[in-house]
Amino acid sequence: MDDRLIVALDVGNALAGLEMAARIGDAASFYKIGLGMLTGGGLALAQELKDAHGKRIFLDMKLFDIGATVEAAVRGLAAFDLDFLTVHGDPHVVNAAKQGASGSQLKILAVTVLTSLDRADLDAGMMAPGDLHDIAVERAARAFDAGADGIIASPREAAAIRALPQAAGRLIVTPGVRPLGADAGDQKRIETPAAAIAAGADHIVVGRPIWQARDPRAAAQAIVAELG
Repeated sequence: MDDRLIVALDVGNALAGLEMAARIGDAASFYKIGLGMLTGGGLALAQELKDAHGKRIFLDMKLFDIGATVEAAVRGLAAFDLDFLTVHGDPHVVNAAKQGASGSQLKILAVTVLTSLDRADLDAGMMAPGDLHDIAVERAARAFDAGADGIIASPREAAAIRALPQAAGRLIVTPGVRPLGADAGDQKRIETPAAAIAAGADHIVVGRPIWQARDPRAAAQAIVAELG
C-alpha cells in the first residue's frame, strides 16, 4: 500500500468511518480523522483503525491556544500512539506541541494557511498584508524553526517550502488535492495528486473524491496510480 495517499474520513461518525475503511480495503493504509469526527467517536475510530487494522492515523485537530493548554492537550493525545497531529503554525503553539509530544513518536504538523482560504479571506480576518503564497512559505519557515516535524500547506506552496533550508528532513503534507476532473468543492488552492508530489509533498490528503465515489476503493486506487 502507498502511504503517500492519506484518506480523509470526513464522514458522520465512527461507525460510518469503519464502514468506509472496509470499503476502501487495502487501497489505503493512512487515514485522516478531523475535528468534525471528534464528537462522533473519532478517537475510538483512530484506535480501532490503528490497533485492529494496522492503519496509520493522522489526527487533524488544528490546535490553537495558550502554550500550557496546547502542551497538555498534545500530551494527552500522544498517549493514543498515533502518527500525525496538526496544530496551527504559530511558533508558540508549535513549540508547546513539541513539548507535549516529547517522548512519543507523534509527529507535529503545523498548518500554514488553510487551503480553503484566499487573500480576500485573510483580509476579512485582518491578517498580514502581502501575497498569500509568500505568507504560507514564511509561516512554514517559522514553524520549522519552532521545531515542527512537518507542515500542512497547499500544493501550490509545496515547491517553495521544500526549497527552504529548514525543510530538509521535514514532512510536507498537502490537502487541497483533487484528481483530474474532480469538483473543487470548498477548496480554493488545489492541484492534482501528481502535481502535489512533484512539487515536493510527502503525503497528499484526499477526502470527498474517495468517500463520495460510487466505488471508494477504485477511487483510491486511481489516485495512487496518478502518483506514479
